[in-house]
Amino acid sequence: MFRGIKTRTNALGVPLAHLLVSDLLRILAEMVGYITLPWWIVHRGGAHDLALYSIGMAVTTIVAMPLLSPLGDRYAKRPQIVWGLCASMIVAFALATLASLSDYRFGLITCIGVITVVAKAFINPASATISAELVPANRLAQALRLRKSTQAAGRALGPALAGATLALGGIAATFWVNGVLLGVAAFVTARLPDGFQHEDQRRESHDGLARWWADLRAGLHAKWIVPLERGWTLVNFLVWIFQGPAVGMLIPLKVQSLGLSGVWLGGCEAALSIGLLLGSFRGSDALVSRFGRFNVRVGAAMCEGLALAASGWVHAPVALVLALMCVGFANASMGLVGATHRSLAIPQNFRVRILAASMMTTQIASILGPMLAGVALTHWAVDKVYACFGLATCLLAFGFVLIPRSREFFSLNHEQVKDWFRHEYPDAFTAPATTPNPAPITTPNPSVVTAETGQTR
Repeated sequence: MFRGIKTRTNALGVPLAHLLVSDLLRILAEMVGYITLPWWIVHRGGAHDLALYSIGMAVTTIVAMPLLSPLGDRYAKRPQIVWGLCASMIVAFALATLASLSDYRFGLITCIGVITVVAKAFINPASATISAELVPANRLAQALRLRKSTQAAGRALGPALAGATLALGGIAATFWVNGVLLGVAAFVTARLPDGFQHEDQRRESHDGLARWWADLRAGLHAKWIVPLERGWTLVNFLVWIFQGPAVGMLIPLKVQSLGLSGVWLGGCEAALSIGLLLGSFRGSDALVSRFGRFNVRVGAAMCEGLALAASGWVHAPVALVLALMCVGFANASMGLVGATHRSLAIPQNFRVRILAASMMTTQIASILGPMLAGVALTHWAVDKVYACFGLATCLLAFGFVLIPRSREFFSLNHEQVKDWFRHEYPDAFTAPATTPNPAPITTPNPSVVTAETGQTR
């Protein structure tokens, strides 16, 4: 598998290879931190602190992401990623220092987490759209798939690294490892070439707050006008209210309820990531060729909910690991089918802004989900709450069937779907008269084409 990744990477060029290494290190670090911090909070502060922390980070993200994401369309992406990684590295070292001193301060930890969220508000949109500055447009889909596989590999290896480090060195050592990985990722990312900045964007970058606000409004306007994009966002929003806690805060609580160690938490997260890797590397292609894109999108989303419900009901550690592996496989199969089509359908000069709006709605759901889970946990055991959240995910995922023109959209091939939103709904991408919109770029020059890799959902 890794030999195949190497062969395809060499065919697409050295800059993409550097980006893949950066992706791998960054995801490794994020997964180590993603496992270590909740585990520390669960054991020192309990479910109450974990729910409050999740809500606090979601609130911060919903503010930071839309405010900062327009910068991703107008400034060089490489420096944004590098400085964001450096800020995250400092945060990891600060947490490592607190853990080394056995100084659990929930307020301080939350403030440190806010810095991480702001850093990710720079990293994520820029990282999600930098691929097309490094590869030709006709190879964009292949590059996106390759990045998805590499990131899935990082998600598979990260939990194993976190579990091993927790077992051998404890929480403090795991945070130190997290910081080192982020530092190396920043160094590798700094070796990427500078991104191309269109002349119109270069001039407009000095227009100040008025232009920034117009960018944000334009992205939100486009998302609302296109019925398929609006429906897609609504379904994802409803699903994520229940799916978010089920793949997030409920996993460490479930592991703790079974009396298992942090190694098993790493195993559960690794199983989830291995499922993502299998689904993104081969699984989605096989399912699409047999059942079609639309059926895979809906069916995999519903199967993911059922697998989450099973994760709640099982009591054997091995069964929990297997159920979460199925969750990961279904999630990758569903997400990868939608990501490439959605990326190509959105006009290239709107992709960062529309991606940011999607992330914003996801973060609203990320506020509601932990709140709902926290209330439910005061009345029922983790097993029941987990199972109910999984079943709700399954039922709400069926709403994708009701989205206008969704079957027609997924029946198109990659050539037909390119700029489909603009062709079908041109008014959605007409900027307000008071602020000129960057002209659509139709050249296949890899320096000017942008792309959205899609969220995990």
